[in-house]
Amino acid sequence: MLTDFDIKALFSKLANIEPGISDIFILSGYPFQVMVYGKMKNVYLEDFYVEKLTPHQTETIAFNLLKENPRLFFKLFKDGYADLSYFLDDETRFRVNIFSRQKTYNIIMRKLESRVKGIDELGLPEVFYKIAKEKFGIVLVTGATGQGKTTTLAAILHEINKTQPVHILTLEDPVEYIHQPIKATINQRELGTDFSSYAEGLRAALREAPQVILVGEIRDRETMDIALMAAETGHLVFSTLHTIGASQTINRVIGFYPPDEENFIRQRLAASLKWVIGQKLLPKIGGGRIPVFDILYNNLRAKEIILTGESEGKTLYDVMTQGKPFGMQTFDQHLIELYEKNLIEEDLAIYHALRKDIVGRQIDLIKKKRRVEEETFHLELGGKGVK
Repeated sequence: MLTDFDIKALFSKLANIEPGISDIFILSGYPFQVMVYGKMKNVYLEDFYVEKLTPHQTETIAFNLLKENPRLFFKLFKDGYADLSYFLDDETRFRVNIFSRQKTYNIIMRKLESRVKGIDELGLPEVFYKIAKEKFGIVLVTGATGQGKTTTLAAILHEINKTQPVHILTLEDPVEYIHQPIKATINQRELGTDFSSYAEGLRAALREAPQVILVGEIRDRETMDIALMAAETGHLVFSTLHTIGASQTINRVIGFYPPDEENFIRQRLAASLKWVIGQKLLPKIGGGRIPVFDILYNNLRAKEIILTGESEGKTLYDVMTQGKPFGMQTFDQHLIELYEKNLIEEDLAIYHALRKDIVGRQIDLIKKKRRVEEETFHLELGGKGVK
């Protein structure tokens, strides 16, 4: 039977077995596994050697993680999953998801940074400093699970914390990054422990005098409604959606509402939305991962499209493509930039492009330019040799 000490020792070994580990997988029927720079790797430990974890072993570890929180036991049995945070004695922190799969319990643990990194340190675009200076409205950071949305939002909040004497209130599931107050006053609340749902937490937040509110995720119409109301009454609201690209994000928000309310929600969104930031993490040449961003600023052209919908020649993609002076860019523009800097491979840039024809043509031009430069270099070198 694994004790608390054994489990902490196990997690410590798995988390530190090599650099670049982002996730630990404890799955019935598999050996221990870790995600290293976006790639799965089997792990066989001397002290905890198993070829394949049994359902009893994964259940024992899962129940040990949940034993201090009966509410999460109930959620796991009722909904088939539970989320929590977990700490080791050396302050290594994890976001944990326990889920059922064919009558077995399985665990995925996201390793969290112990320190909040700033915008510069993460290499985020310069426009993120401008985003941190917004005073009201909604900022949405979008992307699939595990693409760094939480880390990006933490960096923006850190910049606000460093520069503004405001009250920041976060609603998270679970709390991932611990912000130490610098200039700001920060209250971080956790779903299930401090509030029962995002909608309830957000409704209460409006009575707690925050200027900046972080909502971990907008999952339904009720939460969206209250977030819009908060923005309309002068709060700066940050949140996430599991969408890819600005157009899909706008459509997802509108999709929360019935068709007869579409015009009304378009008006509210056009008035309250400030930025939509799409994010992906891609393998980087030489190791590690690098973020790619799709950034929409809600300027006059974007407002018009949000109000009336996209049409031929009037799309949010066009607005972002031409919006560099505002700090905007498309995924495609950023992919081309990263390829030109030799940071990502050609096939990866093409695979993740929204408009593969555009990205393909630009990559061909970059390759042609490189060939010309290489030929010129060799000619110059040859000429020097003749002399």
